[in-house]
Amino acid sequence: MNMITTNFTVTEFVFLGLSSQPKMQLILFIMFLFFYLLTVVGNIIIITVIQIETRLQTPMYFFLTNLSFLDICYTSTDVPQMLSNMMGRKKTIPFPRCATQMYFSLSLGMTECVLLGVMAYDRYVAICHPLHYTVIMNQRTCVQLAGISWASSFLSSTVINIFTLSLPYCGPNVLDHFFCEVPSILRLACTDTSFTEMVVFIFTIVIVFIPFLLIVVSYARILLTVLRMRSASGRHKAVSTCGSHLTVVALFYGTGIFMYMRPQSKTSRAGGKIIAVFYTVITPMLNPLIYSLRNQDVKGALRRALAKQRT
Repeated sequence: MNMITTNFTVTEFVFLGLSSQPKMQLILFIMFLFFYLLTVVGNIIIITVIQIETRLQTPMYFFLTNLSFLDICYTSTDVPQMLSNMMGRKKTIPFPRCATQMYFSLSLGMTECVLLGVMAYDRYVAICHPLHYTVIMNQRTCVQLAGISWASSFLSSTVINIFTLSLPYCGPNVLDHFFCEVPSILRLACTDTSFTEMVVFIFTIVIVFIPFLLIVVSYARILLTVLRMRSASGRHKAVSTCGSHLTVVALFYGTGIFMYMRPQSKTSRAGGKIIAVFYTVITPMLNPLIYSLRNQDVKGALRRALAKQRT
């Protein structure tokens, strides 16, 4: 730890944010505040409905509960700081707080990648091996898979942050971003960052790309199984349960891989900020909407919960 702290001469970072125009900042503040509240409320509703509805006490919805809780934590790591900077005159963040934000943001983002892979595997077992589903995806296995998702991601983030914070930061402290993220922090290092970028790339492959391959293989097998089904209702049910998950995967993975698996020299700063908005703000906000609108079980549970409130 002493080795890390002795490299710091920068004591705080100054955010440029998404816009420097006061009127635009006000518009963005209102918009992102609405997005944040919608994210928190929407995911709390999903968690509550799953907990009170006995029909949703299945492995699929256990993992969805984890995803909803994760999205609340993920967006709460970045958005409140961004909102504060939009309305405050001093758009700065102390180095220790920046390091903390970077650690938790990366940890939670990686956890979502692994968890989406686990959810794809769950759908593969449910559709391709329905008779063995309850045996394979028992409660102990589900808890272990969720625990591995969280633990492996936080451990990987620890390694990446140690390498990132070990670099000397002695020059500019203007951060062309709206929160502290590894790619944007690396641009301010006072030395060559090639080795650290390689470390980030390797862990991205392990934590992001391998779960993505698991998703691709799982859905390839699911597709083959669905095509062999004789029942149209069976095919429709299989597609409906997978459609929501595939939509979330496309949104989150598409932007995350584009951001972290490209060389930093080829990443546009303005484009990077827009991409970051998608996987830190937009996707966590859309997840509860996607799972409630495209999932018949969740929609039915919501209707029953609302009916009970009225009576």
